[in-house]
Amino acid sequence: MDMRTTNLPYYQAAGQEIALFEHAWCKRLPVLIKGPTGVGKTRFVAYMAARLGLPLFTVACHDDLTAADLVGRHLIQDGQTVWSDGPLTRAVREGGICYLDEVVEARKDTTVVIHPLADHRRTLPIDRTGELLHAPDSFMLVVSYNPGYQNFLKGLKPSTRQRFVSLRFDFPDAEREEAILIGETGCDPMLARRLVALGNSMRSLNNVDLEEAASTRLLVYAAILIGDGMDPIEACRAALAESLTDDVEVSAALLELVTATFGG
Repeated sequence: MDMRTTNLPYYQAAGQEIALFEHAWCKRLPVLIKGPTGVGKTRFVAYMAARLGLPLFTVACHDDLTAADLVGRHLIQDGQTVWSDGPLTRAVREGGICYLDEVVEARKDTTVVIHPLADHRRTLPIDRTGELLHAPDSFMLVVSYNPGYQNFLKGLKPSTRQRFVSLRFDFPDAEREEAILIGETGCDPMLARRLVALGNSMRSLNNVDLEEAASTRLLVYAAILIGDGMDPIEACRAALAESLTDDVEVSAALLELVTATFGG
C-alpha cells in the first residue's frame, strides 16, 4: 500500500473510519458516507486519497446532473467530433477515487451507471463509444449524502445502498471539535472552547426552526474571521447566525446565544 505521510490534508479521526476505508480499498469495496452537512465527509475523502496516493475526482451532485456528465460525451472541437471523458470515466481509467458528493441529488439515471461499478463486476459500460471499462484494483467509488436532510422522495434506494459498506459521520464531541478548530485555524484553545460551546448550544435549540444544525465548518469560518481581527459577535453573526437561517426572528435568537458567549 503506497501511502503518503507528508502534505496530507488536515483530518482529525473520530474512530475506525481510516482503517475501514483502507480495508475497503484493499478489497475493492465501494464506500458510502452518510452524515450532516459540514462534519468532514469531503475532507475525509480528500485525506484518504492523499494518504493512499490516489488521484481524486470529486463530483458535487445536483438536480441536473446526468449520467453523461459522469461518463462523458461527444464534443465538437475544430470541426471534428471527439469524445471527452467525464470524471467517473477518468477515475476508472486512471485508477483513482471517484467521489460523488450528495449522490441522491443527482438524477436517477446516474444510479444505472454506478451500479456495475459498485458490485463484483467493477465495470463501466460506455454506450456512446462501445467500450466496456474494467476498473483497475486501485479504483474506488465513494458516495455521500445527508440522510437527515433528505425526504422519502430523495432517499437512497436499498438496491443502491446495499452495494456499499457504510460509514456514519456525526458532529464531533467537544474535545475533538476543539482540536479540529485549533488544527484548522491555529486559534487559541479558549476561543476554540467558546466556539464549540456556542455550536453545541445552537444544536440543542428546540424552539427554533433550522433546516441544518451549526456545522463544524461554520465554527471554523467563525474562528478564521475572529483570528483575522474581526469582532467575535460580528464574526459569529456572519458565519453562524446569518448562514443558518434567513428568518429574522430565528437569526435574532441565535445571536442571543452569540452575545451570551462573547458579550461578557
